Amino acid sequence: MKSTKTMNLVGLRMTRLILVASGLVAISIASAILFAQDEFYSGYGIGIEGNVNLANELKAPTGALLAAGLLMLAGVFRTEFACTSLTTATVIYLSYGLSRLSSMSMDGIPHDGLVGAAIFELVMGVVCLLGLLRFRRINAH
Repeated sequence: MKSTKTMNLVGLRMTRLILVASGLVAISIASAILFAQDEFYSGYGIGIEGNVNLANELKAPTGALLAAGLLMLAGVFRTEFACTSLTTATVIYLSYGLSRLSSMSMDGIPHDGLVGAAIFELVMGVVCLLGLLRFRRINAH
């Protein structure tokens, strides 16, 4: 049986890995939307060019996604933020994935890339949730 110290180190490494992955993905997506919006969305068959209102509406929540990604990464460098960072990652990814599923049930199946995004978000959200539960269990001792 592993000692508590060894389990804490393994738990911390896994937590950091999850937070690096989730934070970098969130920051990358937010950056792509903010700085290369037409290219980003055209990959999903969504035309934005020339539609200032749609561009503005799609960029609006991107600041929150960027901030969430930075908060996810904060837990990598500051252990006291790890639980908050994992909770943020879980909420962000599961809310995106579940919202996409809801849209699919109401509006129909979108572009394959968006279906893939939903699957990725749900998987990432579940990984973050399991990481959060494990982190809390290990650090409760």
